[in-house]
Amino acid sequence: MTTEAYGRPSAARTGTEPRTEPGTEPEPGTEHELAAEAGEEEEPDPEERLARVALTRIAEPGDETAGRWLRTYGAQEVVRALHEDDEPLPGVDEQRWAALRARARRARPEADLAAVDAVGGRFLCPGEREWPRQLDALGATRPIGLWVRGAPYLRFWALRSVAVVGARACTEYGVHVAAVLGAGLAERGWTVVSGAAYGIDGAAHRGALATGGATVGVLACGVDVAYPPGHAELISRIGEQGLLLAELPPDDHPLRSRFVLRNRVIAALTRGTVVVEAALRSGSLSTARHARRLGRFIMGVPGPVTSGLSAGVHELLRQEGSVVTDAAEVIELVGDMGELAPPRRGPSVPRDVLPGEAAAVLDALPARGPADAAQLARTAGVTTDTAVVRLQELCALGFVERQGAGWQLSKPQTHSNNVGHTIE
Repeated sequence: MTTEAYGRPSAARTGTEPRTEPGTEPEPGTEHELAAEAGEEEEPDPEERLARVALTRIAEPGDETAGRWLRTYGAQEVVRALHEDDEPLPGVDEQRWAALRARARRARPEADLAAVDAVGGRFLCPGEREWPRQLDALGATRPIGLWVRGAPYLRFWALRSVAVVGARACTEYGVHVAAVLGAGLAERGWTVVSGAAYGIDGAAHRGALATGGATVGVLACGVDVAYPPGHAELISRIGEQGLLLAELPPDDHPLRSRFVLRNRVIAALTRGTVVVEAALRSGSLSTARHARRLGRFIMGVPGPVTSGLSAGVHELLRQEGSVVTDAAEVIELVGDMGELAPPRRGPSVPRDVLPGEAAAVLDALPARGPADAAQLARTAGVTTDTAVVRLQELCALGFVERQGAGWQLSKPQTHSNNVGHTIE
């Protein structure tokens, strides 16, 4: 790709006023505030998008220096400088600048976009309507963009999400607890977020999938790469029924450092992090540390005091984590005011901000009684698979609920929510 496609130098390169990026405003505190602003974002400039795509192949995830460049100069100017300027941008020496320039010469953003499209994926930029604004709390380490694989609408799924993480080499007790937690959260309309790794991560994903619920796998590689290889089938199922996210472009493979960096995205995306089995030096504890810095809930499932695999969890609980033993206890902490063990009823976001397909499926539901997914798909003019995905979204948002083998409109809740509004 020619450097002209990225645009010419902007005044920001030499000026003193920093550039304002879309989506850098503080994250609203409630689902209703967040959803009410969902229509305010603008689609990024196509060349700015292409530059961000290129930068995901050039800069490593969580690179604070690159994040500051983006905020000051914008993606197009950063990429232009990497292609044309021998003089480094502030914050790096000549050796690192040369290495970044070599990566820039190899970047093929159009090819990466074609590759993700081939697996049914897409690329999201900060400020887009689907972008989860809670990621903006990461500041300079916010993802340059997100590669997404799967049909569901990420922003809505992230509104009510919990991370369940833990050791790869875990016990049967840990696998059982993680699977039950994943299933319990998903049954109550919560999205289960984890890293698709062996052990606790995989058990949490499987628990959510087993109930037909929502789950998101945050990968340390491209969304078209099955890693770990032994989880190829699980990762494929998550991509079909849920969502796969990555900061790295298609066909990029994991490095040890990328797993730890990936954990900050898991922590920022969710309302809280539950750690199930972790030794004192477990990498999963880094997710909890990120959650603590971001002001999210930190939870742990206690285990035997004789088990080294629970030592890290117990240390977490000694500091400031909360003890949880089941999904209801997790929801009591992370849910809306008054959302205890009873299931949530009624929508959690305004109807007019729903994506087109979700709105069509919702409109297809009869005023009374259930309907099956195939019937709703015909009425809404979508495929049955699409209808199922959108029904899961609508269930997570409180618009619909299961009734036997079918779906029906949720009964309105009569109590006030946490921002003083009653949803009818």
